[in-house]
Amino acid sequence: MAEDDDIEVEESASIAEAPEILHPRENPLLLGHDAPEAALLQCFNAGRLPHAWLVTGPRGIGKATLAYRFARFLFAEGASGGGGGLFSAPATSLAVQPGHQAFRLVATGSHPDLLVVERAFDPKRKRQRREIVAEDARAVGEFLHLTSSQGGWRVVIVDGADLMNAHAANSLLKTLEEPPKQTVMLLVSDNPGRLLPTIRSRCRTLPLKPLGDGAMAELLQRYRPDLSREDGTVLAQLAEGSIGRALELAAGEGISIHNFIVNMLDRLPNLDSELLHGFAERMARSGAEDSFSLLTELLPAEIARRIAAATAAQGGRARNLAGRRSLDQWVSLWEKLTDLFAQAEGINLDRKQVVLNAFFALEEAAR
Repeated sequence: MAEDDDIEVEESASIAEAPEILHPRENPLLLGHDAPEAALLQCFNAGRLPHAWLVTGPRGIGKATLAYRFARFLFAEGASGGGGGLFSAPATSLAVQPGHQAFRLVATGSHPDLLVVERAFDPKRKRQRREIVAEDARAVGEFLHLTSSQGGWRVVIVDGADLMNAHAANSLLKTLEEPPKQTVMLLVSDNPGRLLPTIRSRCRTLPLKPLGDGAMAELLQRYRPDLSREDGTVLAQLAEGSIGRALELAAGEGISIHNFIVNMLDRLPNLDSELLHGFAERMARSGAEDSFSLLTELLPAEIARRIAAATAAQGGRARNLAGRRSLDQWVSLWEKLTDLFAQAEGINLDRKQVVLNAFFALEEAAR
């Protein structure tokens, strides 16, 4: 009994010491996006701040973090419109100290001059909606008809702007056409091509690039110091510059599934049948849905990387992408596997058989 108590204490201590991953509204840290921050500062200091910005880039790289960072900055500046003055120096950073009132109010979601629009919770289905609906977007117009509570800027953040349905998009468009003074709207989007062209044309685009190796390494060390350097390198490669995605993979079975995939592909065309069947059974168990989804993402991605490597080598072999198949045939197989996984997710195919079929098709292709 004493041994069990000791184990529980050790686990509790480990959980308590785990680094906290902050919501973007609470996060004072932004790495790897100096150029977008400089663009915002330049417009502010010049006194020519566009009323609407479309913040774009891959998911999980810090777009929402930048949006909240800029909102805090504007609130901290108060009624200043930028452009400096006779006795004021230009702002050199968007950073606001965590002890500042503007930071605390934004972090707790209670700043009266900030409205955040995102997918709402659906009480009927008891889950988050798949899209932003008209009711959510209409709140923007109602909010902006009010005067500023603190006599300064009002900020609207639309987090996931490309998830607006047609009614929501048209409602927001009306506000973009006639924005009130001292208002900034920040539309955060992973996929701006899904937005109405009329919305895009009324915003200044602020593109964010995937994080570089240095920023990824620093953030992984900060949030997951328990990871080995090798695992951190693998996560950074898999996440392709998205710290959000890297942390998701680390929290799940991303590393172990990737290692299994690499092991199997490196064995082609001689798969370890016993190892493969054991893995397939694991993916088919109840509760393994998230792990299976990871597999359906990571396997095609690894094959695509090897095809790209082989192409760069002008048709040379790339880590066992070999056999009688040409690169075009490997691309065709990659497409078939992608379709197979999509069907498995859509119509509940037997997960074990899907895994086996995928790897057996790869084995046959490599012979």
